[in-house]
Amino acid sequence: MELYEGLLTRRSVRKYNPEKKLADEQIIELLRAASYAPSAHNKQPWHFLVLKDTETLRTLRLLQPWTSFAKDAACVVIVCADETECFHREKEGWNYAQIDGALAAENLLLACHAKGLGACFCGAAPMPMVVDNLRKKFNMPDTMLPIAIVTIGYPDETPKQPEDRFNPDKVHWETF
Repeated sequence: MELYEGLLTRRSVRKYNPEKKLADEQIIELLRAASYAPSAHNKQPWHFLVLKDTETLRTLRLLQPWTSFAKDAACVVIVCADETECFHREKEGWNYAQIDGALAAENLLLACHAKGLGACFCGAAPMPMVVDNLRKKFNMPDTMLPIAIVTIGYPDETPKQPEDRFNPDKVHWETF
């Protein structure tokens, strides 16, 4: 698949064939692509927690309520960023953890699409309850910020493609 076509045709998939699984090597290949995302000052603060256990996938919705479809996914990747590893200004109270993690998650989504897999981005940060639930359940250190819960599997649906998402009214030249 050509890159530009992939960018325009990627869609969130929420229905998976529960019988089809992914080999660890396939998951590593996807995570390799995720690791090529840009990051502030090239800090690459991402960490990936791979979940394949059927019971864990089934009960993930108890930690993040909008992940009920994870039960049929081949795996879930929780994309995290270590807030001490990312570019940050502690004295000013900001960091790039969420941005860097989101960029890695987008690369992961695009890699899945390129490989004929379905995937869906489900949020974690900035929702404090979800972040706390994930940290507790999976023994994450306090510096580890879960950014996204990405469900991955073989699609059991073909999401409808919109005619055109580009809206020229949202393009501004030189000033608003």
